[in-house]
Amino acid sequence: MPRQEIADIAPGRLSAAQLADNFSDVSPPLDRQAALIAAQRCLYCFDAPCIKACPTAIDIPSFIRRITTDNLRGAALDILGANIFGGICSRVCPTEILCEGSCVRNRPEDAPVQIGALQRYATDWVFEDNVSLFRRARDSGKRVAVVGAGPAGLACAHVLARCGHHAVVFDAREKAGGLNEYGIAAYKVLEFAAREIDWLLSIGGIEVRGRQALGRDFSLADLRRDYDAVFLAMGLAGINALGIEGESLGGVRNAVDFIAELRQSRDLTRLPIGRRVVVIGGGNTAIDASVQSRKLGAEHVTLAYRRGAAQMSATFAEREFAQTQGVNIVEWVQPKRIIGKDGAAGAVEFEYTQLDAQGRLAGTGERLTVPADLVLKAVGQALSIPGDNLEIRKGRIVVDVDYATSLPGVWAGGDCIGTATDLTVQAVEDGKRAARSIDRALVAQSVARGQDNG
Repeated sequence: MPRQEIADIAPGRLSAAQLADNFSDVSPPLDRQAALIAAQRCLYCFDAPCIKACPTAIDIPSFIRRITTDNLRGAALDILGANIFGGICSRVCPTEILCEGSCVRNRPEDAPVQIGALQRYATDWVFEDNVSLFRRARDSGKRVAVVGAGPAGLACAHVLARCGHHAVVFDAREKAGGLNEYGIAAYKVLEFAAREIDWLLSIGGIEVRGRQALGRDFSLADLRRDYDAVFLAMGLAGINALGIEGESLGGVRNAVDFIAELRQSRDLTRLPIGRRVVVIGGGNTAIDASVQSRKLGAEHVTLAYRRGAAQMSATFAEREFAQTQGVNIVEWVQPKRIIGKDGAAGAVEFEYTQLDAQGRLAGTGERLTVPADLVLKAVGQALSIPGDNLEIRKGRIVVDVDYATSLPGVWAGGDCIGTATDLTVQAVEDGKRAARSIDRALVAQSVARGQDNG
């Protein structure tokens, strides 16, 4: 049953003005005075722990020191030279467990330096004024296929372009950006993601081809034949299922689809939402889906997770924010069935869980029923890639230290290889390192051919 036909799922629960307020910037930017005050709190540590905590190793003390002297260009170069997606990362990075979590001032009697906010202050002007910071090297004549226009793919393409290579980026969706465009809560990024990508592409040497899916419109064999190198960064396109009764009922959706629809909506008053929403999962997608359900006008939102808060991949700051928005978080429950009502979801039956003597998750037999007219599944995604003789282990593409796969001339990075942290900043670092490895290989090829011709 289409969700628009379900009585308790309807658009227009809030006015346009209320929605605009709900989805306004959740963390407004610092002005110059606030930025200078915040920057002056930095101790400019030797061997700074904040740098070590950043997956892209931004020289944080350096860019903050430049802010204190109003050298925003230098600060932006420090940031974007290490992380080309430093603008969006300043908005979405879990700084509380990365740089700010490692700040030496992060003590009960003190507060960490506002590194994320300062990073945004140092970079926003670049995108607003479309300032050119990087140049493309002379054309090398080499062409690299990049599969996936998310953070890993575009970070790789940008480094390749700076090296003089031509990158052709394929993506199954219409727009570039990956999760930055389709998978992050609207109140965190507003319209910024598209502006950042436009700036990134302005370097030249990067061609984006949307609505082009691996396995449907082209094969890996095609790319290996037609390009000098291939970088796979398609993320995790498959959606994990709950595998329970009632999963096919009306009003049961994948949370990633719900978030993507919201991000692409031009009029939130026309976006349907339930009165009683249940979100199943414990990661950032679950948090974003829960909070945005409330902001759209849902009266009751329950986030249910099978383990405890300590095991959630969403950070404590994200959990606390969700609770301040009116989301009820229920821990140690696993879904057993979705109870139907007139062909649509009416409630979710959960079983309480606990750890057994061996530390494994087990049901207790005790049940809990939560009313729901909209159920959003956020239980993870899976690799979906046609069989091309790539080595796959535990559902991820296997790569070596240089991000090279088991196939010659093919590299991979981002979520599809399952790196240590499932974050935008880590995907950017994967793409950056893979591009450097690809460049070394292409230069070596050219040298070898030159010697053969000589």
